[in-house]
This record gives sequence, structure tokens and C-alpha cells, in this order.
Amino acid sequence: MRLICTVLSLLFVAGCSSFKADPDKVTLVPTDRLLAYQEPGANTGELVVNRDLGLMGGGCYVAVLVDRQVAARIGMGEKASFQVPPGNRIIGIGIDTADDTLCGMGRLRREELVRVEPGQRYEFRILSQNKGGFDIRPETP
Repeated sequence: MRLICTVLSLLFVAGCSSFKADPDKVTLVPTDRLLAYQEPGANTGELVVNRDLGLMGGGCYVAVLVDRQVAARIGMGEKASFQVPPGNRIIGIGIDTADDTLCGMGRLRREELVRVEPGQRYEFRILSQNKGGFDIRPETP
């Protein structure tokens, strides 16, 4: 009985961490939730953000921030692309303040600095972990 309780507890805790969605299961963020950096330019770079699947925050959108401006509201298993000017850019995540439920009342701010070069593509992943909460990290091949 103790073994069963221990195993179930471990499975419950592990279930809170997110996992990367299969590429064929990822959907694009609908255009009504893409709020900035959508116009392609001759001298821009591309930031691509994928959000993992998982139980933690599953019913909530996360705000994707570019240079601390809300650029999109992203849900689980969704992907968004942003066309940004070259130079140092801050890509981050925060609370979706457009959400008036409990999801919009927490505290969340994670950021990464990225040096954007014209014509280059930079990929990031939004993940959630049972101990650290939400985070955004550069995607590793």
C-alpha cells in the first residue's frame, strides 16, 4: 500500500511538468490573439515561440512579450511568429492581463535577451515545471 501511494504521488507531481508537443499537433495562434510584430520587413529577424502541453496552467493563456510589449496571447500547444527589427530584443512571458479569471491574477515575468540578426530565425519554448512554474527558453535542436 505504501508503494502504491508513493508511486501515485510521484506520477501526480511529474504530471504537472509540461512536455513538447509533436510538430503535427501544434496549432498557430489565431490572428485575433496576435497583437504585435506581424508585419514582415526587409530587414527583420523572426522570433518563433512554441508553448508546451501539460496540466499546469492548461486553461490559461500566457502573454508573449517582445521588448516588454504584449505581442500575443498563447495557449497550450500553440505557436506564434514575430517579425522584429535587428538588434538586442527581450523575449519574455507574463500574465495575460486581458484575462479576468484567476489566471490573470498571478505573478509571472520571465525574460531572455536575444541578439537578432536580419533574416535569422530564433526559436523559443514556453514550458511549465512543478517546482519552477512557467519559463521561456531558447529551443535546442
